[in-house]
Amino acid sequence: MEQQRIDPRSMTVLVVDDEPRLVDVVRMNLEVEGYRVLAAANGYEALERLKADLPDLVMLDVMMPDMDGFETLRHIREVSNVPVIMLTVRAEESDRIRGLEIGADDYLTKPYSPRELQTRIKALLRRAYNPAPPRKTKIVVDSDLTIDFSKREIWVRGQRVTLRPTEYRLLYHLVTNAGRLMTHDTLLSKVWGHEYRDESHYLRLYITYLRQKLERDPAHPRYILTERGVGYRFRELDGLADGEAL
Repeated sequence: MEQQRIDPRSMTVLVVDDEPRLVDVVRMNLEVEGYRVLAAANGYEALERLKADLPDLVMLDVMMPDMDGFETLRHIREVSNVPVIMLTVRAEESDRIRGLEIGADDYLTKPYSPRELQTRIKALLRRAYNPAPPRKTKIVVDSDLTIDFSKREIWVRGQRVTLRPTEYRLLYHLVTNAGRLMTHDTLLSKVWGHEYRDESHYLRLYITYLRQKLERDPAHPRYILTERGVGYRFRELDGLADGEAL
């Protein structure tokens, strides 16, 4: 799948952290790459910058006074689908899961290297702003589910459903390989990037999100099927010959 290169010079990153020294270091590293960098010292200021400046990506510290990163993220998700990377000094998986469940797109544990930060930012911007191209305009899965990749529209039981960019990319790869087993590693590499192949909890969460939006009964899915310990498979589509790609 070909992708256009994301140009950092056209991207604005909002860094939200109450540690000025850390903000200065991040700003220096990102501005060298060409990004425009904005800063906010707390959650309230972050929400104001979000409305006023419309950043392309937000780096959000978890441990902040008054309103922590989790609460700030909840408010962000009420008004925006902007990609968000959570920053924390704590590495507990429960914290990472909590942030992802609220709506974070990625997680970085302090301290992190400038190279790791730049890699994560580029991968997230690529997912968010370089969507997968359609191979077939409109797919009627059944009477409940219709997908139009060219218009980026998903219709579930007659109602249009909004997907976040990562959810859309995951559904794209599942549907365009309908009937085929997609391993955990394959989906993580295609949707998030090769550097995410060990982040299996990302995949589990986003499969859950998709099932909640698409399935009548998410606990007993009809569309996205689990191959336990191996990966996931989208149900075979009627009208396609065996082995035929969309």
